[in-house]
Amino acid sequence: MRSLPVADPGTPDARGPIRYLTWVARSQAGPLALGVGFATLWWLGQALVPWVVGAAVDAIDARDVRALAEWAGVLLVLGVGQAAFGVMRHRLAVYNWLAAAYSTVQVTVRQATRLGATLPKRLSTGEVVSVGNSDIAHIGNAMDILLRGTGAIIAIVAVTVILLGTSPPLGLIVLVGVPVMMLALSPMLKPLHRRQHRQRDLQGDLSSRAADIVSGLRVLRGIGGEQVFAGRYRDESQRVRHAGVRVAVVESVLEGAQILLPGLLVAGVTWLGATFAQRGEITPGELVAFYGYAVFLIAPLRTLTEAADKLTKGHVAARRVVRILGLEPEIGGGTSRVRGGPLADAASGVTVRPGAFTAIAAGTPEDAIEIANRLGRYTDGDVTFGGVPLAGLPVAEVRRRILVADNNAALFAGRLRDELDVLGTASAEEMRAALHAAGAEDIIDALPDGLDSVVAESGREFSGGQRQRLRLARALLANAEVLILVEPTSAVDAHSEARIADRLAKARSGRTTVVCTTSPLVLDQTDHVIYVADGVVRAEGTHRELLAAEPRYRATVTREEG
Repeated sequence: MRSLPVADPGTPDARGPIRYLTWVARSQAGPLALGVGFATLWWLGQALVPWVVGAAVDAIDARDVRALAEWAGVLLVLGVGQAAFGVMRHRLAVYNWLAAAYSTVQVTVRQATRLGATLPKRLSTGEVVSVGNSDIAHIGNAMDILLRGTGAIIAIVAVTVILLGTSPPLGLIVLVGVPVMMLALSPMLKPLHRRQHRQRDLQGDLSSRAADIVSGLRVLRGIGGEQVFAGRYRDESQRVRHAGVRVAVVESVLEGAQILLPGLLVAGVTWLGATFAQRGEITPGELVAFYGYAVFLIAPLRTLTEAADKLTKGHVAARRVVRILGLEPEIGGGTSRVRGGPLADAASGVTVRPGAFTAIAAGTPEDAIEIANRLGRYTDGDVTFGGVPLAGLPVAEVRRRILVADNNAALFAGRLRDELDVLGTASAEEMRAALHAAGAEDIIDALPDGLDSVVAESGREFSGGQRQRLRLARALLANAEVLILVEPTSAVDAHSEARIADRLAKARSGRTTVVCTTSPLVLDQTDHVIYVADGVVRAEGTHRELLAAEPRYRATVTREEG
């Protein structure tokens, strides 16, 4: 059995929820078929028990000790087989559940990475989060129930054949009764499907609301809006609760029907079997077998209704996954190639010389951020790289060669070493050099396990300045051909900033580096400064040259010192 998750889940079929579920099943066809086989043997073992017990009763009635011993041996073999097949069925059920869940997580995360900034524009945070919270479980359940559901159908067919061979009227009752029972349940599935979909949407909206409140809680408290948003959250929460109750109403009716309808069928089979036994048309052993089948049939029949419920939920979940997989990124790419050269933004007039340590000092920070986004191709723009339009390069190549690191970059939970060395290729010396350049050595020294310490989600145990220095170290370890840093020292003190600026210039010597900042301590270490006002280049030169010749630049960069 393969380990999970697999390295590459493949390319999903996102043309519809049914096609997606089919792709999931096809991608794990081997374990799924093996699981169906074991589930079928497990069900058949149970289905044959009443027949064997009935044969043993007839042996007792005939006072045939040898036959009784033989049937007792057969019953023992069936018991052992059921135990073995049950263990394997369960193992494969868990494997298929996990395989479906993992593959769904992998393809959605891969798509989220591909979409980048497009994803939060098209879908709410809650809708995306709900895929990982609940939808993967429903897709896993859909694969799991295929094992027991298929085996249950085969078991019902086997019992029907046995009943037809023993008593055609009883066999016909089961043969006709099962489809009728399933048809009676089917009208409940459509409203269940609709209500579940509505509940999923409301849950996604509620998760988005919670994320917005948590991220902006300090601001809300500052303006006295905490209670207002808490009230809105409470109202939305009640809507989710009411939607959940509406789903539960249909589910409870379906659950009751799963008991009532099979019970009516079983009662009919039992009554008719007893009538035939009174007439002498069947033997005492066959009557006992009919009672056994009457009890046994409840389990596979309930499994079929459970399968209908879980496949419906899986369909709802797959629809959400397909919606994510069907999105296309706003930023596309071409097939051009370029070796390197200057990086130029036509809209602002910014030209970054290769191999230089360049600063973009903007009168308003938003202008610098917009330029950085265009240079990194996170927004559309007339940008060239070595004379080749950046839009003509494959997006993957742009991401590999040009790295934009801003203060919105998150620190994820996990081992700090892995969080900093995201490519997993850095040597111990390269790690030390990056931490030294970022002034982050003291952070590592203070941790109990150093780089092997486990970081909490978003790096909550670190201060804002510590997180900023760790993010800078991570950006340096990526060793990008072009590194664009947005305000990399805004959260550190002046002494640390001067030290980082000096080390950063040396660490990136000979490689293209752009720093968007108005800090004089950083600007004084750069080779070239581009002053931007109103989104357009107004002056260029060294920091000291611009201080002497450009009053607006001087006013912009000395504002921090003042």
